[in-house]
Amino acid sequence: MMDAGRHPNITLLSYSEVENVSGYVGNFDVQIRKRARSVKEDLCTGCGTCQEKCPSKVIDMAYEAGMGKRKAIYRPFSQAIPNIPVIDRDNCLWFTKGRCRVCAKVCPTGAIDYDQQDEIVTVKVGAIVVATGFAMWDPKQLPQYSYGESPNILTGLQFERLTNASGPTLGEILTAEGKKPERVAVIHCVGSRDENAHLYCSRFCCMYSLKHAHQVRDKTGAEVYDFYMDMRAFGKAYEEFYERIQREGVLFVRGRGAEVEVLADGKLRVKGEDANLGRPVFVDVDLVILATAIEPHADVGKVASIFGLGRTPDGWFAEAHPKLRPVETSTAGVFLAGSCQGPRDVPDTVAHAGAAALEVVRLFNQGEVTISPTVAVVDQAKCVGCGECIISCPYTAIHRNADGKAQINAALCHGCGTCVATCPSGAITALHFTDQEIVAQIDALMAALV
Repeated sequence: MMDAGRHPNITLLSYSEVENVSGYVGNFDVQIRKRARSVKEDLCTGCGTCQEKCPSKVIDMAYEAGMGKRKAIYRPFSQAIPNIPVIDRDNCLWFTKGRCRVCAKVCPTGAIDYDQQDEIVTVKVGAIVVATGFAMWDPKQLPQYSYGESPNILTGLQFERLTNASGPTLGEILTAEGKKPERVAVIHCVGSRDENAHLYCSRFCCMYSLKHAHQVRDKTGAEVYDFYMDMRAFGKAYEEFYERIQREGVLFVRGRGAEVEVLADGKLRVKGEDANLGRPVFVDVDLVILATAIEPHADVGKVASIFGLGRTPDGWFAEAHPKLRPVETSTAGVFLAGSCQGPRDVPDTVAHAGAAALEVVRLFNQGEVTISPTVAVVDQAKCVGCGECIISCPYTAIHRNADGKAQINAALCHGCGTCVATCPSGAITALHFTDQEIVAQIDALMAALV
């Protein structure tokens, strides 16, 4: 990120979001809202004094995953680029109660600006790469795991913060009571491959669960019970790592951990089935780590609408073709990178992102873009301007001209025929797929069969 922030040809617009995209491949107009930081970027030096002196603390549900607190003026993490904080107006005492202003008093450069407003920026680009990533699924939706009923039931992301040197315990693996656990259970596929949550596999949960088991054994020497359905160690050297964890003494139970019960003494009882023994089993532990599923972001529908993207039944963004065009979308000039298209681990994400970048380079090196001749056209004499085709077009390729009638942008049209079937006045024709041509093809096929 540091290299990207310093590159002369890269402009980073952090704390911003895309509001609208118009145009077509090679000629997109993108409207971006730069949200007000309440900090002047040109004056801030990133010294951190404002964060140090801020008296207001809130639980950080993003980077710290609820395991730690941050100030009301904060940077998401220490290596954030650019190194400029933002004021959380929902928790800042000045915005909520009209008092404090400590950050403005201590800022040596006068960079705090409480009156700063959102700014709309419009940029013209030739291609777009969508890399919005994924969201973590909330295990509270499956009450049998008792998540939220005990502070010692953690998600994998929360355990990552627990073991991190900058985390709430400075890297020590401790229970909520401040003690080293003696027994720990890791439960795989919480929300993945489950008809009550997500049918798909989240792909990288098996490996990060093995990593967590290794960290527990290495740092605490505790007994670790790993409940799994089957181990999907598919990547380079992954199987070898799985074998290493077995040699370290982790106890593997083949069978999904079916239930976590919080006992009266605070212990956690994990119940499940040992498929190898063919009988129910249970174990009482001090700490439970849930390998929760990943899912598309909550606003994935809005993002799909802005960029003209299709979606799979699972909600992920859909590629143009799973084998032949894995990074392209149905909208020319818009590409996908990483886990916004589906669950991927880090090596797969890097490879996918590299492919998307090379597709953009290939597109720009062409100089000219060749579009398919199979597009729709409008007979202006027949069009009544009802707008039904505009509503039905999945590629936003139709708009009204100066006369209020439909006009099709050939660079956006994919010749799907939806508008042709929708038009009540028969004013739209799909080139090379007119009624006469289709009937002629059918007649020729029938003649060949006879």
